[in-house]
Amino acid sequence: MFEYLDKMRQLIDKLSSEQKEQLMEASRIVAEVIMNDGIIHTLGTGHSQMVGMELFGRASNMANVNAIMDDLVLLASGARRSAKIEQVSGLAEILWEKYSFRQSDVILIISNSGRNALPIEMAIKAREEGLKVIAITSLEQSKKYASRHLSGQKLYQVADLVIDNCVPSGDGVMKMGEKLIGPASSVLGILIVNIISTEAIKLSAEQGVDVPVFQSQNIDDTDNDRLYTRFESRVKHF
Repeated sequence: MFEYLDKMRQLIDKLSSEQKEQLMEASRIVAEVIMNDGIIHTLGTGHSQMVGMELFGRASNMANVNAIMDDLVLLASGARRSAKIEQVSGLAEILWEKYSFRQSDVILIISNSGRNALPIEMAIKAREEGLKVIAITSLEQSKKYASRHLSGQKLYQVADLVIDNCVPSGDGVMKMGEKLIGPASSVLGILIVNIISTEAIKLSAEQGVDVPVFQSQNIDDTDNDRLYTRFESRVKHF
């Protein structure tokens, strides 16, 4: 009935088939971070912000998540400004100094194109500092266009683990004349991070770990305060 829904079903099936091992490896990495009392950091620029923010402060999801939500990367400061900012070199170092990172942590970096300077430099910096880097990107689009970073590298080339969101170049899954419509990267990205988080939670629980998971504050008698208190020194936006 709905073309967009049909197209998304096809992409979800493709993701499930082609990225199964990568998703399980990402889940194992995140589970290890949970078991070592580490933090899962997320960074997304452009609309990929929404993917990184999906895990943050979220009912039924992990409490030990730090989303990098500085004004430098938020669309709230202006769509055109945000699009230009992610192409500027040197900003990853500035962001790094504002957040708390440890070698026991992991960072998920989401960039559909994988070609802009900020996510690439954040991945390079994180690996230099001893963190594992998981990239979520469109390999089709990333391989099609030149890097906007001085190194000539793209995000998938500087990460420890790459998950292809299976989204076609240009993000749209439908056509209206010569125009692409129906963006897919946000839906697939949010699906990916929730697969990783739920599988990581299950793996950790199987090892006897009491996984820190927020419950909905809109259910009576829910108390998340102890989790906020536990992680507030390492999660900037709590």
